[in-house]
Amino acid sequence: MRIGLVGLGKMGFNMRERLRSRGVDVVGYDPRPEVSDVETLAGLVDSLPAPRTVWVMVPAGEATRVTIRELSELLEPGDLLIDGGNTRFSEDAPHAEILERGGIGFLDCGVSGGIWGREGGYGLMVGGSAHNVERALPIFDALRPDGDRADGFVHAGPVGAGHYAKMVHNGIEYGLMQAYAEGYELLSSKDLIENVPAVLRAWTQGTVVRSWLLDLLVKALDEDPRLADITGYAEDSGEGRWTVQDAIDEAVPVPVIAAALFARFASRQEDSPTMKAVSALRAQFGGHASQQTTSTPQGEPDSGSPSAT
Repeated sequence: MRIGLVGLGKMGFNMRERLRSRGVDVVGYDPRPEVSDVETLAGLVDSLPAPRTVWVMVPAGEATRVTIRELSELLEPGDLLIDGGNTRFSEDAPHAEILERGGIGFLDCGVSGGIWGREGGYGLMVGGSAHNVERALPIFDALRPDGDRADGFVHAGPVGAGHYAKMVHNGIEYGLMQAYAEGYELLSSKDLIENVPAVLRAWTQGTVVRSWLLDLLVKALDEDPRLADITGYAEDSGEGRWTVQDAIDEAVPVPVIAAALFARFASRQEDSPTMKAVSALRAQFGGHASQQTTSTPQGEPDSGSPSAT
């Protein structure tokens, strides 16, 4: 089986290598010539036997939209395009419609596994018709973890379902990471705990909070016990935002995911306007000194008044 793979970044490059190791002949295209197998998208399409299958693994948004539009003009009736990037689920139906005009099939596939998927396999969540899913099963089986298919692969529903499932997956991931991070900070703040990394390592086997994310936190602390080489700035990929936005649309409470997303926003503020306002209010109604202010307060709170918070 020979397929095309567009986008050879951190995920796409490793996916190409895993597919090849599992007997799938992959022709990869990337704008960077040092990693690309062909010079152009047209060259990629020309190198594939009909009916073709092309997997797109490029950044969500305009890059994906442009790539799909270009491929819709290069591919032929009977070909299949799989979008494995982090596209917002609401964009999948328009992409499917563009391709359908040319008789080209479409699947959306949420992919989880990060840089470790090359060895351990990728969790796959797919949206689209049963016919197209069946056609692409050899590819999915090569990419997913070994073992029962159902433990690492799901046909989640029609077009859009794969990316929706991946969006919620990433929202949950936000909450899990935030909980581990807060636990790490609390352990680190207590003099009673003499070895924080050792405590976290002890949780990796047998406990109810064990997980791969916890394993990765332990690994990070092994490499940098105080995380001194890492800043506290945390980016968000967009899927956390989309999860919260859709939860609002569906009137589903997701307080943990929302709090984790807002914590990432807070991480980017060197001097938080929100906390400035809180400090200003405390100074106004209670006369509490602010660390941001070096001038002498205009008045001291009455010693007999209740403590303000």
